[in-house]
Amino acid sequence: MKPNWMTTLIVAALIGIAGYAALFLAPTERTMGLIQRIFYFHVPSAWAGFVAFFITFIASVAYLLRRAPKWDWLAVSSAEVGVAFFTVVLVTGPIWAKPVWGIWWTWDARLTSTFVLWVLYLSYLLLRTLVADAERRAVVSAVFGIFAFLDVPLVYMSIRWWRTQHPQPVIAGGSGSGLDPQMWRVFLTCWAALLGVLIVMLRQRYQLESLRHTVEEMTVEAERRNADLERIPSTQAVR
Repeated sequence: MKPNWMTTLIVAALIGIAGYAALFLAPTERTMGLIQRIFYFHVPSAWAGFVAFFITFIASVAYLLRRAPKWDWLAVSSAEVGVAFFTVVLVTGPIWAKPVWGIWWTWDARLTSTFVLWVLYLSYLLLRTLVADAERRAVVSAVFGIFAFLDVPLVYMSIRWWRTQHPQPVIAGGSGSGLDPQMWRVFLTCWAALLGVLIVMLRQRYQLESLRHTVEEMTVEAERRNADLERIPSTQAVR
């Protein structure tokens, strides 16, 4: 399958528009000042990561029900993309926190659960390298992928359930919360741009996984044929 260059160009344009909007169109927040502008990529990256992990969850369930390899390919592809997005979250978070909190990191409920989520999906990817048999690897990965997703609602709800160092939610956070209309439009633009990045990355990663599966099948078939060829001389010798 050839890459869709039109989609890539549209996503690249969206990223450019989102970056310009975040830096120049969004109003400056009164308390935190310019550093708050990192919000427009920190939070959308987390939301895009949640979408990726949800895709892994759905694909893992689908694989256990149908045992079709394509669902395993989708699960690992979206997990890898989700890890990339949450790496951005864990990098941008401390950059934002240092000027505002005076510290880079604290082990509160939101930050700890986010870090655990990142580690869980890294472990998911590592687990796949430890199981040689493709079918067994897919089954084990699917079960682990479903288990890992349990931390997603915990991350999302942590600042609603517990009082933490992390600020309370400004989106759907109850009375007194909310964004300035211009901030809201910029936020949605940034999220749309990152969802576009997710789609492009997921598509390319899925194709790579499909090719990897094809190579594995060809390798197994080649090994089987070599084994058959090695047995032929010994059989003829006995005759």
